[in-house]
Amino acid sequence: MSITHIQSSTLDFLKAIQKNNNREWFNNNKALYITAHADVKAFAGALEVLMNQHDEIEKMKVYRIYRDVRFSKDKTPYKSSLSGFMSRATKWRRGGYYFHFEPGNSFMGAGFWKPNSSDLARIRREIAAYPDELRGILAEKNFKKYFGKLEGDQLKTAPRGYAKDHEAIELLRYKSFLVHHKFTDTEILEPRFLDKINEAYKAIRPFFNYMSEVLTTDENGTPI
Repeated sequence: MSITHIQSSTLDFLKAIQKNNNREWFNNNKALYITAHADVKAFAGALEVLMNQHDEIEKMKVYRIYRDVRFSKDKTPYKSSLSGFMSRATKWRRGGYYFHFEPGNSFMGAGFWKPNSSDLARIRREIAAYPDELRGILAEKNFKKYFGKLEGDQLKTAPRGYAKDHEAIELLRYKSFLVHHKFTDTEILEPRFLDKINEAYKAIRPFFNYMSEVLTTDENGTPI
């Protein structure tokens, strides 16, 4: 059977775990979790096939529902969502794709979460030298249609070495470079959902192409 969307039983399970987030209920209904996790994993497999038609995916991972509560004040043992991540192949393709299914809060995401210090420094140097290139990508019609704007944690002031009144200060403050696009519960159950989420991922490619070039070359454009 062709996998084109998330099953309604998966959404039902996630609604139930929101109301019954305890080990006793979960153990009595673990079969529902196994079915829901398998559904998301099957959808992820179909998505990976589609993604590989326009990108190269190196690894696909669907996360389990169990929460690590050791260092958290919230001791509920289970997540209220099922999610996964796709990493791009080879060092020349930077960025990653995320998907998240949760009643009332399903979305796809992509980008660069907390890049290491050397990558962040390289990105900032490029933005400082040529801010209009990134601004142009963020202003593109398709980018704005799906994502609206760039997101991610930002500094409250200028990063070290940059003036507070730098012409690109609104971009230089970013510490993570992320986007997301939300889907309604109705959308993730629709037969066309696989195509919808794939189109959203396609919309991030100009941004990924820009970042990949920046992070794999020096300031002279020489591969590193």
